[in-house]
Amino acid sequence: MKRVGLFLAIILSASGAAAQQLAVDFTIIEDDQAAGCAGATVMGLNPNGDGFLAVRSGPGTGYAKIDQLYNGDFVRTCEISGPWYGVYYGSPRRKGWVHGNWLGNWAG
Repeated sequence: MKRVGLFLAIILSASGAAAQQLAVDFTIIEDDQAAGCAGATVMGLNPNGDGFLAVRSGPGTGYAKIDQLYNGDFVRTCEISGPWYGVYYGSPRRKGWVHGNWLGNWAG
């Protein structure tokens, strides 16, 4: 059983599932309310199209897609690079870059 656990840990590490790596990292300002980062909602995605917003490892389509978000998902934006926003979201907390065309209902 220990061998299976070790094998899975090695595979997850190699695949990137165990630790998220960003090509262009950004800092999340830590406090109890995340006051340094504005909140936004993913919206306007076409349910008849892809139906998701690609989360990328850097600010641009040339960076790897590392996750996806959907209409109604809440994010906090902590960095801006042109039309791209460095965001964090979810539990456990994940982060990446998304295009600002699909963010709305800004708060904070």
